[in-house]
Formats: sequence, C-alpha cells, structure tokens
Amino acid sequence: MQGKIRNLAVCAILFSMMVMVEGQDKPFAPISILDIPTIAGRPVQLDAKGKLLPWPMPDNIGYSYSSYVLSQWTIVWDQYNRQRLPYYYCCFDFDRTTFELQPDPHWANSTGYLRAMMEGFIERLYPYTANTQTLTFLQSFVDYELEHGLTPEGYAWSQVPYASANPGAERYSGWSNLGEDYIEPHVVGEDGYAYLRLYELTGNTKYLRAAIRCAEALVKNWTPGDAEHSPWPVRCYARDGKAPGGPMGPYSANVVEPMMLFDELIRIKQGNVSDYQRVRSAVWEWFKTYPLAHNVWVGYFEDTVPSMGNMNQVIPLEFARYVLLHPERDPDWREHARKLIEWVKTTPKWPKYVVHGATITTEQGNGKEYCCNDPGQCCDSHTSRLAAVEALYYAKTGDVAYRDEAYRSYNWVTYFQGLSSAAHSPFAAQWWFTDEFADGPRRMMDAFWAVPEWAPAEESHLLGSSSVVTGIHYGKGSVTYSTFDLESDDVLRIDFVPQFINADGKPMARHTDLNQAGFTFDEKTRVLRIRHVDARSIDIQGEDGSPSARMVTFDDPHLPTGTVIKGEYPAGVIEWGENQWAMHVPQGKFGTFNLALADPSEHHAEFQFYWPRYFVGLDVYNGGPQDATVTIRCPEMREVTYTVKSGELRRLRTNWPDRSSRVSFEFQNGEGLLFDNLAFRAD
Repeated sequence: MQGKIRNLAVCAILFSMMVMVEGQDKPFAPISILDIPTIAGRPVQLDAKGKLLPWPMPDNIGYSYSSYVLSQWTIVWDQYNRQRLPYYYCCFDFDRTTFELQPDPHWANSTGYLRAMMEGFIERLYPYTANTQTLTFLQSFVDYELEHGLTPEGYAWSQVPYASANPGAERYSGWSNLGEDYIEPHVVGEDGYAYLRLYELTGNTKYLRAAIRCAEALVKNWTPGDAEHSPWPVRCYARDGKAPGGPMGPYSANVVEPMMLFDELIRIKQGNVSDYQRVRSAVWEWFKTYPLAHNVWVGYFEDTVPSMGNMNQVIPLEFARYVLLHPERDPDWREHARKLIEWVKTTPKWPKYVVHGATITTEQGNGKEYCCNDPGQCCDSHTSRLAAVEALYYAKTGDVAYRDEAYRSYNWVTYFQGLSSAAHSPFAAQWWFTDEFADGPRRMMDAFWAVPEWAPAEESHLLGSSSVVTGIHYGKGSVTYSTFDLESDDVLRIDFVPQFINADGKPMARHTDLNQAGFTFDEKTRVLRIRHVDARSIDIQGEDGSPSARMVTFDDPHLPTGTVIKGEYPAGVIEWGENQWAMHVPQGKFGTFNLALADPSEHHAEFQFYWPRYFVGLDVYNGGPQDATVTIRCPEMREVTYTVKSGELRRLRTNWPDRSSRVSFEFQNGEGLLFDNLAFRAD
C-alpha cells in the first residue's frame, strides 16, 4: 500500500508503456471505462447485464467475500509459522512454480502501518471465526514492535513506534532512503489506537500503557497549525521533533488517527483525559478549517517525500468511515461523508476506472504522473476502502445507490484473494503485506457489518459490533460472546432461529427496532441485531443450525508444492495412506495451497480419521474440460454423488448424521479435480 507512487518516474514509465500499447498520446483521464477480460489474471465473471460478479463463486456472494478474507488470513498465518516475513519485510513476490514467498530487499518495511492495519483486521476476524490463533498472531506481532521498534526514552518523541524500517532489519528506526531515527506522528496516533483496541480485546495493560505513551507524545508535541503547518509534521526526527524539509515535512492532513486515539481514551477514561480533550478540540478545529474545507488531502504514505501536490484517498475515506461509525462526533457527518466519497471518485489527481460496472480507485497522485498499475493488477486495498465507506454510508442512510456501488467494487476486490500465477505486482517484485493481507481484508469485513445479507447464508457469524468482542463461541443453534463495553450494538447472521437471548443472564425482548435494549430478527435473511445495555455477556440459543466444523486448509502446516502426503496430516487428525494425495499450488479457483490426486488419472482415493469424526465435506474445483463425478463413501453411511461442472468450484456437503472412520472417493473424469477446505467435526 504505502506509497506505490514511490518514484513517480517509475509510474510515468509504466503509464507511457500503456499509452503506447493503447495508441494514445494524452495524459490519463480521471475516470475511464476499461472492461478488461481478466482481473489479477483471473477471467472476469459477469451477470446478464455485463456487470461484474464476485470470484470465485459468481452466484454466491457470501462464499466469495468470506473466501477473500480467509485466504488472506491463511497466508498470514502460514508466514507467521514459517518465514515470518512481515516482521522484517513489507514487500515480497512469489515464485510462479512453487508459490513460495520471496522478500524484496530494496523497499521500506512499513512497520507501524502494518501493525495498525493488522489489528483492525484481526479485531474483526476473531469474532467472525472464533479462531484464537488470530489473537496469538496479533499479540506476537505487536509485541515484536514494542520490543524492537520504539524510540528511546528521553527523546522529544519518547517510547513511540517508528513508522518504518529497512528491509530485513531486526530493529525498526526508519527507512534509510529517507533518513535515520525519525517518526511519523500520524502513525503514532494510528498505532496508538491499535494498541488501545488490543488492550480492550485482551485486557493486557501493557497495550494500554503503550497507547497512553503515544497520546502523551502527541500532546507534548502538538502545535496550533495553519494553512502550511499541521498540528504535527508528517515526518520528523524523533530526538528533537524537528522537520527541516526534504524527507521531513511540516504538513499532514492525517490527524484522523490521533483524534481516534484521543476519543477512545477519553471515552474509557484512561490517561490524562483533560489534556486529550483540549488538544483533540483544537486539532478538530484545524482539520475543519484547512483539509476538510479545501480538500488538501496530503501527507500519508511513509515511503514518499512530502509534497503539497501529492493527494491521496486514504485520509478522506478513513475520516468518512470514522464519522459514519461515530456520527455523534461530527454534526455534519452525512454531508462530509457524501462529499468525500464523491471527491475521491471524481478528483483528477489520480486515475479511476469503471471495470464492468465496478468503480476502481488507485491511491494517490499529483494529477500529472500516472499511479500506479493497470486496474487488472492494482489497488485492491484502496478500492476495498472506497467500497467499505459506500457500504457504511448505505447502512447509515439507507441510500441503496451507495450499496450497489459498494457491491460492484467489492466484487472486483475478490479477484485478488490468495496468490494468482497470472497476476503481477505493480512495481517489479513488490506485493505488500499492508495492502493484500491487512488493509484490504479489514475493509472487506466492513461489507458484512454494513450489509449482513452479504455474509455466508448457511453459517453463523458475528459480523460487527460497536464494541470490541473479547470472547466468542459458536455451537449448534448457539452463539455466545462477550464485549469490552457494557453497551453495544451487534450484528449477526445466523443459520438458526433464536428461541431466547440473554444478556448477563437476563432475557432480552424482541422489538421491531433498536431504539431500546433488545433484539430484532429477520426470519428471511436470518440477520440478528442486538442492542445491550449494562451487560457484557450475550447468550443466543435456538433450534436447528449446523454445529461448528474444523477446516483442514492444506496450508497449516505448510508443505512444499508436490509433496506426497504420507501418514498423518494435520497431526493426530487424518491418516492419508501412501502415495494417493499430494500438495498442490494455488490454481484455478483456489487462491491458496490445496490438495490434488498424486496420480491425476486415478479413479479411487481415500483417507482415514485417526478417531471417528463427522465428515462434513470439502470444496472441489474442476479444472478439466469435462464435467466430473465425485462419489463419497464410508462404511458407516450411504454414499453421496455429486457432479462438478467443468470450470466450477463447488462446496460439497455430505449431511452424514454419524461419525465416519474411513472415507473413500470414486472419480469419473477427475483428472482436473482439486480439493480444499476439508471440513469435519469431533462432537
């Protein structure tokens, strides 16, 4: 994400190449219609009107959107358990044969942004999945920064996070291309807010202390600001706070994250609240007087030299998102959010594209040089942000035009899930953990919160809450969870009909709206909305529904491409026999590693559970030229047979009521079959 304008000369060269290819000799248009045949190397999928549908299941929004989120998490978790590239690198590429990730040793490691964005992702992913591995990863990820990435005590900016590091560096102190020992105050605010939310998520007070240090440094170094100087510089030396020019600069419109940090500390009454209120009030007045009034949206990316001419869409859209979620903090929230959405979509500072009805935005520009890559390859996280703000605007106002715009843009984002061999990165060997695996998915998760009907229909998920969710468990006809705050508004989509809902053991009443504590439930969509007051623990119990299943994703633990699975995988779960199954690269409609037949011409294969389990099913993709037939058997149950069309991805569910020991498969025309997301239950 960070600064893919990087070197504008590089961007200009890329644009010149496009111009020559297209036979044009004019600068880029602010908005272009470009109905390309592939996105990220994947063939587009269109409806009857030629509008873009999601990938990989065009007829299943919930599967496709959820698959995007879970694929990105799968890759992050794999990296955490192996190379741990996000600790030392932000940019990487991958080998197109083995699909192993390879770090880029040249560009900045975006440490501060990545931690903050990842916290936002995990804060939403944990309640969606109830997967505690997400918390293990996030705490380790942030702890590394607290141990290796803070400024020394005694500095003007003391004990706050550096915004970046040299690629491969174990300690963070800035990117040497821009200088040494410098910080970015807006990242101090952004990271500080992430620390604070992590404290709310875990209860660990070391994260609260880290957040307060960030707030205190922002208070200490605040100045009133004017048209050419923001309350904090965009970048300054950590020791003395000076910003003499060049890579250091006096102006950034990005005071949104510092205000968010102040607001949350004030709300939960932690730290020096009176100081936070005083500085927050002054910063808000400056923000309204200058950036908000004149659309001067500059000073965000950590790998660019500051310029008053280089605008970006991150700051205005993140502000719009914040006031949509907290309208009480801006009396003009509706007007501000709407105008900022339209400004981002129409500004001539960088190109936007309409691709089969989906609006795609790149990230930044000065109106002269091209940024960043063609819309079949670039800027998924930024388009995800635009879609998120439009979806939230719909949720707040009911304006369906914004929902429909968000839907098409989100559909475009889904094509970037996982790793595609035909995709290429915007700048040589540079994919970004920030963009593809933190910022993009965190804003995709806003889709479920804003429009819960877009979540998977046959699963139960907590999709959004005005509070941090501190614990959650899913069962058959059951969801129980707890929140940091006593009062919150929560949104779920469940696969059962609730019979009763308790808040701290007290029954909640069903209403037609949520102007008071209670819940609403739509039987058709199974969207459940809850408002609870003076309670943290919510217990939802009902009839029907599916028990929670575990997934074998064939990425955890990671095995190299082509490895023939012998014995148990994962440990203590499944025995795969000898020479029947092999690990396979991301291909077809699977964006992560998957399973294939060791001999594609084989008509029979099987596996055995170490202990009898309920075999729920698996996902099957048919990359062959003919329709394939898959028959699944086990000694304890009747067989089930499915047809998977050529080019189709299908989720197969057995609905077997009893445990299985040995599961066998028979295939017809199975040469092109791939398998992933094997689901089973122990209870």
